Amino acid sequence: MIYLVIIGVIVLAIGFSVKKSNSPLNQFAGTIKMIGAGIIIVGAVLASIVQINPGEIGVQKLFGKVNNNILESGLNVVNPLVDVVTFDTKTQNYTMSGVLDEGEKSADDAIRVLSADGLEVIIDLTVLYKVIPSQAPRILQEIGTDYKNTIVRPICRTKIRDNAVYYDAVALYSTKRDEFQGRIFKTIETDFKTRGLMLEQLLVRNITLPASVKTTIESKINAEQEAQKMTFVLQKEKQEAERKRVEAQGIADYQKILSVGLSDKQLQYEMIKAIATSPNAKLIIMGGGKNSTPVILDTK
Repeated sequence: MIYLVIIGVIVLAIGFSVKKSNSPLNQFAGTIKMIGAGIIIVGAVLASIVQINPGEIGVQKLFGKVNNNILESGLNVVNPLVDVVTFDTKTQNYTMSGVLDEGEKSADDAIRVLSADGLEVIIDLTVLYKVIPSQAPRILQEIGTDYKNTIVRPICRTKIRDNAVYYDAVALYSTKRDEFQGRIFKTIETDFKTRGLMLEQLLVRNITLPASVKTTIESKINAEQEAQKMTFVLQKEKQEAERKRVEAQGIADYQKILSVGLSDKQLQYEMIKAIATSPNAKLIIMGGGKNSTPVILDTK
């Protein structure tokens, strides 16, 4: 809206110049001056009203000097000569990934670090952060508006490299991943806070190991799976052997009971019953001793 003020000044100057001249427009000099003054007033009023959108704040800058009083979202009345710089205070993310077009950079932007055992590990990272509203004037004065490339990117990449050297490559990939993520979160959070930014969350999205290490890990996993499978088979065989032992012991106990507890007549009765139920028995004669009576069974 400052342009309206400039236009109004030009129109006002034309009105004064017309009045001093002998031009036929001399009679309209007063009207021209009034129009110019009106344009200046309208431009000044419009330039004094600044709208800040939701999730943003405004920082006033006049002739290179930053005002520490921030402008909240909504309509604000300011000096028409000030330049208002807006800052996004919503949660922002910065992704560094090896996948093309997935992160902030269109090319491979993954972080390559050296582990404690001297192996190169590739890490994909996403940082969630936001500007601390009260620190926006200091950010504008000390850093500028491009804090993503000035602060967020270099600090994250440096701190990840500094902390990765405390872990072996396999530990980063498996058992120590959460510990590593928590460690770099604390160091980055501290540096962000001193520069007016708040770190909300740090996500280690992917850790890629060298091909030789991945092959070794896969072989180890396969060996462990085979060992677990063999342990299961052995346990099953032991259970089956125990079942057979119990079954054999039961049969032996049963035979022992029969051999000790059954009389001759009971044995004879069991024999007759077994033969009588046989489908192949045709004619059976049983007898014994002088006084015994022969028994003839015909199963037909």
